Amino acid sequence: MPKKYLVLALAALASCQSSPSQSDKDTQTASAAPRPYHEAYRPQFHFSPKENWMNDPNGLVYENGTYHLFFQQNPTAPVAGNIHWGHATSPDLVHWQQQPTALAPDSLGLIFSGSAVLDAQNTSGLGKPGQPPLVALYTSHSEKREKAGRPDVENQSLAYSLDHGQTWQKYAQNPVVKNQGSRDFRDPKVSWYAPGNKWLMALSAHDHVEFYSSKNLLAWTKESDFGRALGAHGGVWECPDLLQVADEQGQPHYVLIVNMNPGGPNSGSATQYFVGEFDGHAFRPTLPGTHWLDYGPDNYAGVTWVNLPTGSSPTLIGWMSNWNYGQQVPTSPWRSAMTVPRTLHLRSAQGQLLLASQPIAGLSKLTDNPITLNNVAVDGRYDLGKHLTNPTGRFQLKLTVPEAKTWALVLQNKAGDEVTIGYNQERKAYYFDRSKSGNVGFAPAEKGFAQVAYAPRLSTGSTQEVTLLVDAASAELFADGGLTCMTGIFFPSQPLTQLTLQASRLTLPRVELAGVRTIWK
Repeated sequence: MPKKYLVLALAALASCQSSPSQSDKDTQTASAAPRPYHEAYRPQFHFSPKENWMNDPNGLVYENGTYHLFFQQNPTAPVAGNIHWGHATSPDLVHWQQQPTALAPDSLGLIFSGSAVLDAQNTSGLGKPGQPPLVALYTSHSEKREKAGRPDVENQSLAYSLDHGQTWQKYAQNPVVKNQGSRDFRDPKVSWYAPGNKWLMALSAHDHVEFYSSKNLLAWTKESDFGRALGAHGGVWECPDLLQVADEQGQPHYVLIVNMNPGGPNSGSATQYFVGEFDGHAFRPTLPGTHWLDYGPDNYAGVTWVNLPTGSSPTLIGWMSNWNYGQQVPTSPWRSAMTVPRTLHLRSAQGQLLLASQPIAGLSKLTDNPITLNNVAVDGRYDLGKHLTNPTGRFQLKLTVPEAKTWALVLQNKAGDEVTIGYNQERKAYYFDRSKSGNVGFAPAEKGFAQVAYAPRLSTGSTQEVTLLVDAASAELFADGGLTCMTGIFFPSQPLTQLTLQASRLTLPRVELAGVRTIWK
């Protein structure tokens, strides 16, 4: 997470906009106080904390039938500061249960971003017979050193759990990786490297990534640096993740994910990636240029789960906000949500292997009253919303567009708020327009919330396959098999229950539309 940019407490909280009642029984009535997880703007199929501040996902690990999601948390206020590790668990990456806070600040500092692994072979010696430990590596951020102007503010520490992540014990000899002289030295992502029978750590160091290795998770040796003169450098590099991703033939390749703030393609925070080779010591890119995982303004700090069940595709989740305005969004009593989990694949496009992402298949269990429309002719405006039997402002839409012509999906409400997501043929770009989405004035204009975001179409095929997920206050676009993705949040005065498709002389061979049920009781 960005540290030195942040004001750790705001002078006052943004007043939260009231909203008329949802049209379904899942949401509060206008005359009653909203019950938890059903407040105005509250995501209904994305994870969000019950209250107060959340940012980066941390410690993503699957173990003993449970997916763990740890996250940066301020348990006492809805703004950044006083950072702990929050904790949530899921049996399926769809339904979530928030757990007690996992890690609290100590004499070494605040508990910043990091990762967790299952030490199945007990290489650390921290486990017991029949109890392999979960081991968390995280950044200790010293406010005392920061105030003193010292460069060694951030070091890497370790904690472990012998009860499946319910409670944690910090390692007595912390830190395990001491600062190498960089003011920004954080976000360790650890994984097992089987060919070398060792653990690997990817660590962010201001403008590059450093790789370390260890036989026991306790003593670490630096292997190499990467990226000082490669990729985008409009801000500080953060939250790296080195993993293997398969191409269309099932051949694995190494991918290095690097989050960066600021300097994203549509202002503020964003996530870039590199495709290449890793020999156990150094990463070498084979894909030239700068490439973005998501071109929307609101997908940051994305990292992947480790120790997934056999046969699973790499699965990533990101923080669905932006440091430009994340501390000012008009929600209460919580701030921030995560994206939906996404599977990662490599696809061929423009003679290159590019990283594509798609929402996990398990989300289909939430669909409500799905319909399929064939040969939908559009010449002007077509009312798709009329096919939703219980419009709530939450839906999943899949379109097959036979030609890459200009089209637009317009989400609206009776108050006139609207979000438009579409494709501009002249620019050869998808776009996300929330300039008229309702409350856009909570952040200064220069922070870019009300701007139109654009994303290049990377596929050269004539047919467009488009998936759009819309929740109470967010939309996620996956185009051309996930080669182009855009994520954005918005805050309408009432739910966007109307859905219109706009195009000129366009026939869609297939449209799939369904409501999405809430995951919260």
